[in-house]
Amino acid sequence: MKFQKMLQQKKLIYFDGGMGSLLASRGCDTSGVSNLNNPEAVLEVHREYGAAGADILITNTFTMNRINIETTGKEIDVEEVNRAGVSLARRAAGTEKLVFGDVGPTGQLLEPYGNYTAEQFYDNYAEQAEILAGEDVDGLIIETFTDLREAECALKACRDKTDLPLVLSLAYTTTQKGGRTIMGSTVEEAAAMAEKYRAAAVGANCGDLDPEGMAVITGLYRQATSLPLIIQPNAGKPKLVGSETHYDMEPEEYAQGVMKCMENGASILGGCCGTTPAHIEAVVKMPGSRG
Repeated sequence: MKFQKMLQQKKLIYFDGGMGSLLASRGCDTSGVSNLNNPEAVLEVHREYGAAGADILITNTFTMNRINIETTGKEIDVEEVNRAGVSLARRAAGTEKLVFGDVGPTGQLLEPYGNYTAEQFYDNYAEQAEILAGEDVDGLIIETFTDLREAECALKACRDKTDLPLVLSLAYTTTQKGGRTIMGSTVEEAAAMAEKYRAAAVGANCGDLDPEGMAVITGLYRQATSLPLIIQPNAGKPKLVGSETHYDMEPEEYAQGVMKCMENGASILGGCCGTTPAHIEAVVKMPGSRG
């Protein structure tokens, strides 16, 4: 596997940064719909992250699963939007960089809190995993999950449908009580789940924590597992300005926070909401970051 070789050969691996927030800043639809109605904008974002030093580009397919598409009223075809997402990332990646298919939450809840069964979630993720794997991605990243039960549905479906490397990443709201998501899932539980399904890496992205808070989460993960750790913080804590969420951490400050994550054990680094190619470039250029 190309990703496994990369893990063995490189001290640090760099994923890209925010996609939806960057598309929004350019007047585009923040979701995978842009793969179909504004593909050149998506391609340009991918290319900018590649130029910034990212080793791995993530497809613009976050939440492009059937349940999310249908419950949000998007009139698009699941297969078409996912295939387009891979094609755009692959065009930007060329032969030098890897492409990971992005698998995100449904936006719905499992019983008894919601109306969906684990079987329905499993089928939902199995469909997306088959499409992405069929387009020859180098791995799948299962990210921004807050409910570990839903994450397990995604992990199991992806593992059953492909032998590709899987990366699990949860979104945390606090570093207290073992680091917890809004649904109460802990770092230790996430690490155990990743090991159960033979994930290639585990970690955190998005959530309510800034890079320094994510450094604490990184330390908790390092105590819980020997798996490679991926950390993709937001560009600071989210701030509500009117009806819009903003992130205002500058690239240099962001990189300093990410360096603390690296010092606490993270070897796969990237960015989430509010981050830009400038943020990723600042991380790549951290003293001693390449190796």
